[in-house]
Amino acid sequence: MSTAATFARSIARRSVARTLRTQVVAPQFASLRFASTYYTPAHEYITVDGGVGTVGVTDFAQAALGDIVFVDLPELEDEFEKGESFGSVESVKAASDVYAPVTGSVTEINDTLTDEPALVNTGAEDDGWFIKMTISDESELESLMDEAAYKEHCEKESS
Repeated sequence: MSTAATFARSIARRSVARTLRTQVVAPQFASLRFASTYYTPAHEYITVDGGVGTVGVTDFAQAALGDIVFVDLPELEDEFEKGESFGSVESVKAASDVYAPVTGSVTEINDTLTDEPALVNTGAEDDGWFIKMTISDESELESLMDEAAYKEHCEKESS
């Protein structure tokens, strides 16, 4: 067999092996989920990672409220229907209820907000989250806005 034929055969064998490895290994990555964020018209957000959502008010909401002085949060294991008030936020300007973007059960509360409610002003969609909840019905996420739609919603409200 010529050197060229041996070389071509070697490349073909490596290509087939690489393809098989990709087809065997790739399915395990299909189960990995990346966090996605959704928004409500009332300016709550939910960042979903697996079946758990981190919920809070958006940066747009905190800016509209002004300096936040108090955050009222639910108890662990409290259950809420989509659209039901689960707490409130008070600022020097106003008080506002906060609504569950989806149906679910509270699994974690950001207790830091009790002593530092202004954390919502400095990091509403970061360290200023309110609760984490298991999501009972992931299909409810379909009725929420993605980032582009929410941005457009905020622009309409601002004008």
